[in-house]
Amino acid sequence: MDINIVTIILFSLLVLFLISGMPLVFAMSGVGLIIMYWKLGPKFLYVVATTAYQSWTDFIMVAIPLFVFMANVLERSGIAEDLYAMMHKWMGPIKGGLAIGTVIICAIFAAMAGVSAVATITMGLIALPAMLSRNYDKKLAVGCISAGGTLGILIPPSIIMILYGSLTGASVGKLFMGGVLPGIMLTIIFSLYIGVRCWLKPSLGPPIPMEERGTLKEKLASSRALVLPVILIFLVLGVIYTGAATPTEAAGIGAAGAVIISIVNKRFTWKNLADSCKRTLSLTAMILWIVFGAKVFSHAYLAIGAPELVRNLIAGFEVNRWVILIVMQLILLVLGCFIDPMGILMITLPVFLPIIQTLQFDLIWFGILFTINMEMGYITPPFGFNLFYMRGIVPKSITMGDIYRSITPWVVLMVIGLAIVMVWPDIAMWLPNRMIGK
Repeated sequence: MDINIVTIILFSLLVLFLISGMPLVFAMSGVGLIIMYWKLGPKFLYVVATTAYQSWTDFIMVAIPLFVFMANVLERSGIAEDLYAMMHKWMGPIKGGLAIGTVIICAIFAAMAGVSAVATITMGLIALPAMLSRNYDKKLAVGCISAGGTLGILIPPSIIMILYGSLTGASVGKLFMGGVLPGIMLTIIFSLYIGVRCWLKPSLGPPIPMEERGTLKEKLASSRALVLPVILIFLVLGVIYTGAATPTEAAGIGAAGAVIISIVNKRFTWKNLADSCKRTLSLTAMILWIVFGAKVFSHAYLAIGAPELVRNLIAGFEVNRWVILIVMQLILLVLGCFIDPMGILMITLPVFLPIIQTLQFDLIWFGILFTINMEMGYITPPFGFNLFYMRGIVPKSITMGDIYRSITPWVVLMVIGLAIVMVWPDIAMWLPNRMIGK
């Protein structure tokens, strides 16, 4: 049977299974098994066993539970409260300062956690009541937390980047370094947007009252909250950049550092440690099963001749390769409205990877573009994860409609950030190209 027809059948089955409500891992692995058995015969089903073994014993995958554990411990370490108290004193007197400070704290948390949920939920519980009680515009307050939380998958360490590297063979260390400058750039863009809007319309983010503004001595004392997070961030990223440790080894350093911070902040308890381990086990198991399903699917697709099909399709298009790249980004943006970023990664990479390689785009650079696009997936309706995190946190006076409307400008800002990195690739590639440890 023609490869084009097989491809249509393959993806039609996948869509049908997903629409029926079947979990992603069973949909992808099930379709892969059906296609392998049909086209290649039962003897090729051994691929399932080897795929599971290779997926779950890949050294880089060990970094996932370590970074997830690191995030869970930090969530209970009291760092967020200390950082927000510091930002309250330093940024509060500025128009929109609490919102700007919230975005900056989200960026700091992103550099320690690797997942979006930690910063979103933590700052939603701490920063949102503080902003609302000081008459901040509810859409600005909700939007800055939702958008700031997405930095958790762009600023390293990033679970999405680890999975991308595992599936494409790209260096995870270089992906981590590639996310640093774009992450800082988006943080600056978000902060400038808040500052300009509140300067033009001060009622959106009024300064805190005079009696809440700390003295210089109090401000300097509160700055101690930055010491431990900065040490942890530079330690984890520094050993990767210099080549002193692999990302997996750096994850072990980060996990140990998170426990030390928890102890120093007097927040360490055996219950917190046990809860962190349980949540780490649950999330890691989910991630590894999804990776397994995706690899069965991609192996089946590759085995029936996908690379040749993709090359022939591209050869038949009389368009510039940048047009194809833009179309791919639009596809990712639309999928982000309906599927979680991890699912999009698993579904699209088997198709996109041969295209990227054929068009000779850099895998690291494309990985950063992919991650920025997935940031938008966390806040685009109707199924953006951060929107539902916020729904469980906001007071009853804020509706789901308010949450949806709050993210519009932030999506636009992310599109601008994506375009900037596309036009000037060195923003993403400058650090990876200068890494001591390749």
